Amino acid sequence: MRVFRPTARLAALLLASGLLMGCASSGSTDEEEDEFAGIAERELYEEARSSLERRNFTSAINRLEALDTRFPFGNHAEQAQLELIYAYYESSDWEAARAAASRFIRLHPSHPQADYALYMRGLASWQAGRFSLERLKLIDISKRDLGASRDAYTDFSELVRLYPNSEYAPDAQQRIVYLRNLMSRHELHVADYYLRRGAYLAAVERGRWVIENYPESEATRDALATMVEGYLGLEMRDRAREVLEVLIENDPDHGQLRDRTFEPRHVRAQSLSA
Repeated sequence: MRVFRPTARLAALLLASGLLMGCASSGSTDEEEDEFAGIAERELYEEARSSLERRNFTSAINRLEALDTRFPFGNHAEQAQLELIYAYYESSDWEAARAAASRFIRLHPSHPQADYALYMRGLASWQAGRFSLERLKLIDISKRDLGASRDAYTDFSELVRLYPNSEYAPDAQQRIVYLRNLMSRHELHVADYYLRRGAYLAAVERGRWVIENYPESEATRDALATMVEGYLGLEMRDRAREVLEVLIENDPDHGQLRDRTFEPRHVRAQSLSA
């Protein structure tokens, strides 16, 4: 049986044909991708604004990204970057919203609307952490990650510090209070987990951390109780009594107190009286 063997000339023709097809395909892709070629900056911006008003965020994002790429120094560049943050946020793309806000703050730190970008970055993190915050008690606390919520707390705190007169500062302050209470309460859930596992030193450190980092939170009294119980587990009754006196002074009606006697919940130790 004869085996077909292409000649050198035929191989060259096939190679050239393949290259031509590749070039044609590449050109077609570029043309499809650059759907906004030839559209003036103002027209592209107005299309993006129209899409935002219709709440067609996918269309708005496509046009705002094209504006940002094709006219990075145009008349509408800064406003397009701001509206891109909003469009990402409204489309629930929290990561993209944060990245766009961070980029705007980095490029325009003195912009009159830098506070807005910082606020939106905090809101994006707030939304990213809502599941963990609102369902905290339904999740294995030993596996929790509140990274997004801590990012939101940091952003809102920075907003209030840098822009105390911003129109977004009052809302940011309310969210700070909420986040502070939730994160401090989460720390105590973790401390409670440590107490049940016999990791008493870790529980004490969690309680101390809450008091030092969230002194204005509602959880500070429970943090003191956690420290008392942790010290009892470590058989450091003198230290436990010192903290107990602080607890009695600040919250004499605490749930683990009977008059001036502390009742541990997880530690197998006798009650402690001040």
